[in-house]
Amino acid sequence: MAQQIQNPVAIAALVSLLSVLGCSRSSNNTATARAAGQIPAPAIRYVAVVQQNVPETLELVGKLQPDPTKVVRIFPPASGRVVSVAVKPGDHVRAGEVVAILSSSDVAGAQSDFAKASIETERTTRETERQKVLFEHGAIAEKDYIEARAQADTARAELARTKQRLDLLNVNPSATTDRVQLAAPAGGVVTDVNAAPGEFSKSLESANPLITIADLNAVWMVGDVYEKDVAKVSLGTPVTVSLQAFPDQRWNGHIDSLSAALDPTTRTLKVRVVLANPALRLKPEMFGAIRVKAGSHRALVVPAKAIIRDGGATTVYVKTAGEPKQRTVTVGNTVDGQVEILSGLREGEEVAADGAELLKGGPGN
Repeated sequence: MAQQIQNPVAIAALVSLLSVLGCSRSSNNTATARAAGQIPAPAIRYVAVVQQNVPETLELVGKLQPDPTKVVRIFPPASGRVVSVAVKPGDHVRAGEVVAILSSSDVAGAQSDFAKASIETERTTRETERQKVLFEHGAIAEKDYIEARAQADTARAELARTKQRLDLLNVNPSATTDRVQLAAPAGGVVTDVNAAPGEFSKSLESANPLITIADLNAVWMVGDVYEKDVAKVSLGTPVTVSLQAFPDQRWNGHIDSLSAALDPTTRTLKVRVVLANPALRLKPEMFGAIRVKAGSHRALVVPAKAIIRDGGATTVYVKTAGEPKQRTVTVGNTVDGQVEILSGLREGEEVAADGAELLKGGPGN
């Protein structure tokens, strides 16, 4: 016997056998103790199925847009070649800041017209003064003096026209260059640039602006509401806005505007919510949702953690005289941690909330 025990293979087999017997005995002792109540079973908390008011929420797909009344599109005031572009999309600009420079023969023509008008105005003014003196001394007829004054008035009108043309081109009358500076008429963020140095731009034929600037301190969230839900929305209705870019954040607001007619193609009505955007985090074209508070209704509810989802099945564990029974239910909306029960439960029944997952695979399930 001593020789067998000294055999290494025999020793390993004996240790393994004793380990199995020990585990089996320990398991049996644990089960016996749990059955006798010496070891507590996992804590299961049951809650009653109650009926309460459930808020109705209408969810509309929406997209951020800039306020169109605060979008400035800069077109070239004269035909010419683009010399430089000082901004790019995303840049912040101030009102009056130069954003591009053009070289244009139209500028040279406008400067020439202004110079000619200035000379003619000076000449006719002096001639009028001379004619006035002669008329007062009876040297000329009154009609000659009136004619001189008319020519002076015409010359001043032409000077004003050519000066206005230079102002529109943003060119100083005393400048001698053929370049025109394009200035931002309002401050904001550059959203689009359609020009590059060296390109030729025609002012009267350009369909696209050279540069687009938008004030994004406030943006619009525009959504579509289907015809069947139109009665649920109205001006001033409270809403909550969420964005895919910031899934953990919400913005509260109200419906600021409703379109006057349905879209004939989609059969939807446009709704608009104005959102403050002081930090400029909200960008045009971001997608999100508008959740409209559309009243409430009575319904059965249970805590969300009582619901067990397994594949396509939605179940709860219902407390009975014996073992808890798993039951299939139909659920509705989830609001503030409470799930609406459409079918499968009755008011007053108790369902497992805390620890419901521990009941899966138990006896009778």
